[in-house]
Amino acid sequence: MRRTIFAAAVATLMASQAYAQETSATAKMAGADGSDNGIVTFNQTKSGLLHIIVEMTNLAPGSHGLHIHEKGACDSAGGFKSAGGHYAGGKEHGINSENGPHAGDLPNVHVGENGVLKVEFFTDRLSLGEGGANPLMDTDGSAVVLHAEPDDYASAPAGHAGNRVACGVIEQPS
Repeated sequence: MRRTIFAAAVATLMASQAYAQETSATAKMAGADGSDNGIVTFNQTKSGLLHIIVEMTNLAPGSHGLHIHEKGACDSAGGFKSAGGHYAGGKEHGINSENGPHAGDLPNVHVGENGVLKVEFFTDRLSLGEGGANPLMDTDGSAVVLHAEPDDYASAPAGHAGNRVACGVIEQPS
């Protein structure tokens, strides 16, 4: 009897730890020069929405495009092109596209004169786990990319958002 209770307790603990690992992830954002620009946190909510929290510093003031890209790679030597294109999820770019937006299209963000960016989003177009829609933690991973210019929400493939100025690979805590 005790072994059964112990085994059940261990199984419950392991399942809850696995669930906790699948419900949150972070991306440590770095600039092209390798500078630390902050963190983006992802939390899968009980409602099914993905809660995205962006906390970045040392950025150029103004409006910037922010997107989730299809590959979990951020090679600064290549201008972060290693992150691939936007996480499309079978859609076209932009909220102004009839077959849009991409799963990874997020609203433009606005950096204050002090170089600080703090913003939160909710989306039902992305998820963390393999079982959800457009999983960020698939076999090749995903990355967050901040662009130099704002997204025009229409032009393919990336809304004329300009150079990729910061990038972070989305990873689950170990």
